Amino acid sequence: MRLIPKFLLSATSPDQFPLPSAPEVAFLGRSNVGKSSLLNALVGSKQAHVSSTPGRTQAINFFALRDSAANTQPVLLFADLPGYGYAKLSKSITAEWPKFIEPYLALRSTLALCVCLVDSKVPPQESDAQLIHYLREMDRRFVVVATKADRLSGNERTRSAAALKRGLGVDDLLLCSAKTELGLKELWGMMRAIAADRSR
Repeated sequence: MRLIPKFLLSATSPDQFPLPSAPEVAFLGRSNVGKSSLLNALVGSKQAHVSSTPGRTQAINFFALRDSAANTQPVLLFADLPGYGYAKLSKSITAEWPKFIEPYLALRSTLALCVCLVDSKVPPQESDAQLIHYLREMDRRFVVVATKADRLSGNERTRSAAALKRGLGVDDLLLCSAKTELGLKELWGMMRAIAADRSR
């Protein structure tokens, strides 16, 4: 069953975060990785703004996902975080990212999973490796998702996945496509399992 999404709010400081309630899934990645397209494909509607200008998102955008229109209590919250690696934003994950990002990743009690998005067509990036290292330091659960996999052939996908896993130091990686919905069912399965586990 597809969950019903609703935009909640945009936050630029910890005091603007929504009150902790449902388990939250944070989406992180470089500014041109296709984060908004993937979010929209996951929820089946245009919730996240897809911009032709990298780095447009400057706040954490929260979305509530409910299992029915009548249910006011969300099953999950999605947190769309600002992209990194863009010239007008900081290059350092921990020191120069806007001050509301680090408190969210480090202290948010309901943050259940971080979805780290990388471009399947681009070699491993230092900024992505920095993020993964930071999440490990914070003891955050994460999954690495390689976007835009529809633009690669079968053999290219295999080579890309192997190179990304090696370069980022991870054992698992999920190839996804917002266009063809490759990997979205598997990603939903992970998120639903985590939500069910955290709700117990």
